[in-house]
Amino acid sequence: MTEPNDSIRMDYRVIADLVSRDSSVLDLGCNEGELLTILIREKNVRAHGIEIDENAIYACVAKGLSVSHQDIDNGLSEYGDKSFDYVILNQSLQQVLAPDKVMTEALRVGKDVIIGFPNFAYFKVRCQIFFTGRTPVTSALPYKWYDTPNLHFMSISDFTEYCKTRGFRIKQAVFLNDTRTITVFPNLFAQTGIFMLSS
Repeated sequence: MTEPNDSIRMDYRVIADLVSRDSSVLDLGCNEGELLTILIREKNVRAHGIEIDENAIYACVAKGLSVSHQDIDNGLSEYGDKSFDYVILNQSLQQVLAPDKVMTEALRVGKDVIIGFPNFAYFKVRCQIFFTGRTPVTSALPYKWYDTPNLHFMSISDFTEYCKTRGFRIKQAVFLNDTRTITVFPNLFAQTGIFMLSS
């Protein structure tokens, strides 16, 4: 387990706890490299990121991170089967055009795949839709409808059923709200789901 550090986002802390020391990690949609930096520092991983936003890539390079400018929707053909111990898609799966294709490629390239995404069935989301009739905004879904990068809105139950249908094995699952881990009725009470899968 990593040492608790209140300055680290809760989802990053959970992912760091799932990743083994001295392993290899490919982060798909690594943004400005915050998670990769933590994994290198805390777990001594051999890390590489893929990001489409050029400004985010500049931020990664400034931190000394290895990052490729690439659209993950186009596949990961340059990477061999099981060439990384972990492939991570944290807060990026819901933003790709073809999530099923990206998931299949991630599970081909990684021995394990770690997925984190906002839960669209969170009770505050349901309440906002029901009572206001408007697109919800929460800390896990912080964007207005007109500037959101999210293309797909799935619940924890949706994702669990998808994995079952596709034959993906869920090795671990952790559910979070803003301040703690959720263990009861996560599809209702968790803002974020984090899953570790294998094929």
